[in-house]
Amino acid sequence: MINTSETLAVQTIENFLTADETAQVTKIVDDQLAATGWVPARPSEGLTPPDAAQEILSGAIGRAMPVIRRAFPSAAFVAPWLYHDLKPGDEIRSHVHGMGDPDERPVRLARVVFNLQDAGSGGEFYLDTSACDELWTGRVAEADGVFAPGTRFVHEITARSGPVALDAIAATRWICRPPAGTTLVYGAQLIHGVTPVIAGRARKLITDLCAGPGTRPEAPQPHSRALHAPH
Repeated sequence: MINTSETLAVQTIENFLTADETAQVTKIVDDQLAATGWVPARPSEGLTPPDAAQEILSGAIGRAMPVIRRAFPSAAFVAPWLYHDLKPGDEIRSHVHGMGDPDERPVRLARVVFNLQDAGSGGEFYLDTSACDELWTGRVAEADGVFAPGTRFVHEITARSGPVALDAIAATRWICRPPAGTTLVYGAQLIHGVTPVIAGRARKLITDLCAGPGTRPEAPQPHSRALHAPH
């Protein structure tokens, strides 16, 4: 059963992709960008990489799943990956996805982010932790579902909606600077964002880590917007 701790957990997987695999995925995405001319209309817009890239990433997830399940024992599979490309001036403001509708299946347990290319300056992923009571709804899981009895649920909060302004609450910020080849998995009930890109490009691959029962979601169509806000 899924408990609150899983939805607030953090796990890194060093050497998630080898240098050769990272280069292969980068070339596949670069070729896709050259062929399509895709440019994101906003920092939150994502592009679905081709199957060849998805296969490399799926293989890496398969290798990493034993480590992922140390922190996320309910993890079953990931959704198709999305590519995000942030240029100077772009940022992802603080937000929290939450669990969506806790009765929907499969459950989005966490998010997975891989830095395909770090910005020259800025563009750093962060997590905010806070004891703010207003983050949480009054809903508590009962004994007849996939969530452990007593599991709590945060509100879904963006920069423009939600019961509290995330930039105004007392919180502790944790800046993430993973080494090359590392992926980060973080619970769906954690506040997070990306600092403004100052120089260069921040290129990221992102997906949902899902818990069953349920089936793997279909990939969005190319040039589609992300199903959820990035990260």
